[in-house]
Amino acid sequence: MKIFTAAQVRAWDAATIDEQGISSLDLMERAAACCTEWLLHHCPPDAPFALFCGRGNNGGDGLAIVRQLLAAGRSVSVYVVQPGRAASPDFAANHTRLAASGISIGAVEEGAPLPGIPAGSVVVDALFGAGLNKPLEGVAAALTVALNDSGASIISIDLPSGLFMDRPSTTHAVIRATHTLTFGAPKLALLLQENAPFIGAVQVLGIGLSTRFAQETQSPYFYLTNKEAKARFRPRPRFAHKGSFGHLLLAAGARGKMGAALLAATAAARGGAGLLSCHIPRCGELVLQTALPEAMLATDACEDFLTELPADMDRYDVVAIGPGIGTSDPVAELLERYLQHSPGPMVLDADALNILAQHPYWLLRLPPGSILTPHPKEFDRLFGTHTSDFDRIRTALDQAAALKSAVLLKGHHTFVALPDGTGAFNSTGNPGMARGGSGDVLTGLLGALLAQGYSAADAALLGVYLHGAAGDSAAAAASAEAMLPSDLILHLGNAFRRLY
Repeated sequence: MKIFTAAQVRAWDAATIDEQGISSLDLMERAAACCTEWLLHHCPPDAPFALFCGRGNNGGDGLAIVRQLLAAGRSVSVYVVQPGRAASPDFAANHTRLAASGISIGAVEEGAPLPGIPAGSVVVDALFGAGLNKPLEGVAAALTVALNDSGASIISIDLPSGLFMDRPSTTHAVIRATHTLTFGAPKLALLLQENAPFIGAVQVLGIGLSTRFAQETQSPYFYLTNKEAKARFRPRPRFAHKGSFGHLLLAAGARGKMGAALLAATAAARGGAGLLSCHIPRCGELVLQTALPEAMLATDACEDFLTELPADMDRYDVVAIGPGIGTSDPVAELLERYLQHSPGPMVLDADALNILAQHPYWLLRLPPGSILTPHPKEFDRLFGTHTSDFDRIRTALDQAAALKSAVLLKGHHTFVALPDGTGAFNSTGNPGMARGGSGDVLTGLLGALLAQGYSAADAALLGVYLHGAAGDSAAAAASAEAMLPSDLILHLGNAFRRLY
């Protein structure tokens, strides 16, 4: 599912109107009907609605919603911000329609008291939506602050007012929505961690926008859904053998952190690697051999941490390195040797990334087709300080192209930057995965997929999708609060079954 810019969203509306032979007012009515249906199904049946409308098309959506809620027998109040300003034609048409119903349409004006919100009301924000091109100011900013402070549930139409669609919004007034109802496809701003305080739960409503436009229009960003994951998945051939699925070498663990190695190794085994060898310090030998008999061991001579490359590196297809290894000088020196002698692509996570941040020129030795998996703090340590998530995703795309590898920016909607200049936001996963060890599971899974011959792009996309899907299955079974990273591994089978 492609993610479009503000200009492309407007063009999508126009293409729909032209293709279907309808007016822009008809499309607005359709969008409003989808919102009204959602409101009637998800809001308390006795709750009054208070709608706040700007004078553009987002406000026109709001006025149409008011009329439809009234027709459904609901209690509704409506306010138009700065009624003296110029209005869009579709807003004006819906204002005329609504006025004919006899409802009193309130005004929010500069210098006048702001309207109160009755207790138990559901506020619907139809002030500015995706058309905003400058920060809110004056009465609009004051109203935004008042609505945020009201304690009411706020449902934003298309985008929370004050939120820019494709640039940072964190320095000015923005509606803090409980839910955002957007149209056609997710908007870029709705997928970034920095906007989490504003967007609430996001619901994408299908309003019958042009399929042809969506197929033919190019965008650097897409939303990774089950459809996209299925297209990249390769079921195991009937006559395959263990050699068909590659040999993964996982370098992980140190004294006190063998759990990270075990999580990554078990995920690699569950992720489908044909052969798995674990390079671990001697202190972890009993742990790994007992807990995961499927793994072969390449035990380091050092008792407490990794210091030397395993013998016969050419027998491995892929190296995954980082979980729990530490960042001491001997381990750093070993990482440099791995970068120089890896027989194929690598997955680098956790401490491997922290070491790279101290030696950034080592990135030039990264084998093409590799995968880097930083969270935002690791990302900034590795690639420099960024002021917004918009900047981070641009850097991720630049680095993925330069390194000919996939770069993950981990988060609620993990962003996967691909070597071809495109990037995907993941659709699976939940807050229960926000605990130590989840990233180790992802590392093992990504290594297993690379070992099976998937490209860096396909392995990264499948890996983050399956990882999140396993998390969703685990949360359904144990709750987001009680689930453990090891539960992700147990539910990988459910995740893979989504792709059959």
